[in-house]
Amino acid sequence: MAEQTTHTLPLREKVPSSDKWHIEDIFADDNAFLAALSACRTHINALSEFKNHLGDSAETLCHYLTEKEKVLVELDSLYCYAGHRSDEDTSNPHYQDLRGQVDFTGNHFYEVTAFEDPELLSLPENFIPDALSTCPDLVPFTHYLENTLRMKAHTLSREEEALLSLTMDLDSTPQSIFYMFNNADIQFESVTDKDGHEVGISHGRFVPLLESPDRDLRRKVFQSYYHSFNQYKNTVAAIFAANLKKELFYTKARHYTSSMEAHLSQNNIPTAVYEQLIEAVHDALPEMYRYVRLRRKMLGVKELHMYDVYTPLVSGEHANISFDEAMAIVSRGLAPLGESYIRLLNEGMHGGWIDRYENKGKRTGAYSGGDYAHHPFVLMNYQGTLDNVFTLAHEMGHSLHSWYANHTHHYVDASYSIFVAEIASTCNEALLMNDLLGRCSDPHEKLWLLNHYLDMFKGTLFRQTMFAEFEKITHEKTAAGETLNAQSLCRIYGDLNALYFGPDMTNDPEISLEWARIPHFYMPFYVYQYATGFSAAIALSHRILTEGQPSVEDYINFLKAGGSDYPINVLKKAGVDMTTKFPVASALSVFSSVLDEAEKVIAELGL
Repeated sequence: MAEQTTHTLPLREKVPSSDKWHIEDIFADDNAFLAALSACRTHINALSEFKNHLGDSAETLCHYLTEKEKVLVELDSLYCYAGHRSDEDTSNPHYQDLRGQVDFTGNHFYEVTAFEDPELLSLPENFIPDALSTCPDLVPFTHYLENTLRMKAHTLSREEEALLSLTMDLDSTPQSIFYMFNNADIQFESVTDKDGHEVGISHGRFVPLLESPDRDLRRKVFQSYYHSFNQYKNTVAAIFAANLKKELFYTKARHYTSSMEAHLSQNNIPTAVYEQLIEAVHDALPEMYRYVRLRRKMLGVKELHMYDVYTPLVSGEHANISFDEAMAIVSRGLAPLGESYIRLLNEGMHGGWIDRYENKGKRTGAYSGGDYAHHPFVLMNYQGTLDNVFTLAHEMGHSLHSWYANHTHHYVDASYSIFVAEIASTCNEALLMNDLLGRCSDPHEKLWLLNHYLDMFKGTLFRQTMFAEFEKITHEKTAAGETLNAQSLCRIYGDLNALYFGPDMTNDPEISLEWARIPHFYMPFYVYQYATGFSAAIALSHRILTEGQPSVEDYINFLKAGGSDYPINVLKKAGVDMTTKFPVASALSVFSSVLDEAEKVIAELGL
């Protein structure tokens, strides 16, 4: 294992193989990839022969679904290889081209199989139940078929579906326009730091700059960033409003009562889950206000501003943790999950799943990805900090969730929904946090850990719920016939920000424009799942730590479940009922106890 010791980024070909993920486990080389791509295209075209024949017999339906699943597994591997190779060096045009070829092939697959849903839903009412009872090979497709039938009330006639399909390019237009504006056109004026050096601002640098200990620099960066959005606020408001109207069109076309219902119904999530999340967080806002007061006290400022939200309350003295040490820390912290989980965890961390360090052109950040037919892969840009150790635990949580699901189910039932996607990763972080806090004897280090934990709650449970409430309000106003513009959107957002941060936060006028920079708002009713997933993860980690082996077995079964049932049901079986307020309220009680502990340590240190 080679540790990086300089700030000079190596070229990809210079990175030791021991530090790279083993993408060759999917395809040995590009030639093997291209051969598989050609074969996949042939298999896709063969699926067209099933058009107008799905109702011929149970065996024909089973044959189609089996062949389609094989194609999806092939596509999965192709996407994984091309995408991961491209991420190794984003400047490499060769892999950009391969990625484009897979995208083209994937689009062709969806064009060829577009007949499926309308044809299935036009079959006689008893055909699918009878087919499931008479054809044993169809059993793995039970949940998939029942879920398809569940959407019958919102599926139109073949002619209407064909007409609606012509709007698919228009469907993504507001998002595409915003992404182009946000990533290509908007520019931010540089600012100067206390030493007179020019500091450039970008989306990627915005939050790291707001973490700076230099408060004047934070203020300048904050004001410059939002000044740029202010210049274009009317344009962005028009894009935002267009997306709301587009969503309302599809809501009405598919006979839903609201855009929220339309999106939540995709995973059979009751809208009460969304409503109760907001209610539970509102109930706990006094604790958020206590956190804000603590932040103001720790930073020693008379007025706390929105540009003070990201800077750490205490400096982290945790750099230079080797990757070997990081793996050992994570393995130890997740020990409550049992020997078999830890054995698989170590196999992944040591066995070529992880691309460890930054190299020239490598995609930034971290993620877990992979395909159904092979082990997962994790991209990291490890820098030796304790924050990076938490990232390792987080991404391995995703990876083991996928591994368990893929090794338990057919492809059709393996993929889990976004509603549960962040649970395994966050549960790992919570377990690691518990272990580190239990072992910590240095009050300064303990305060750093508690601050990190509090920021997880602030950023995920409170902030994402605020985003969710903003979405709810704006979609409802659009449905009621209100025209939203920059002024009204800023007013709605500014009022929510004041509500969520409370009286001890100075509600800087710039923050009312934050709605204009959030890409997730163009994927409506998505962000609430970060908050619900976080709450479920805290509840599960608490069960694991307090109840032991029975709860561990429930949790492993949750990981194995994948997408074999609706996410609400999968979580209920694991002991977490998201149709009630309890999991969110329980997580918020943990937030309160962490606040108590932080205040206790601060008092002990005399800060």
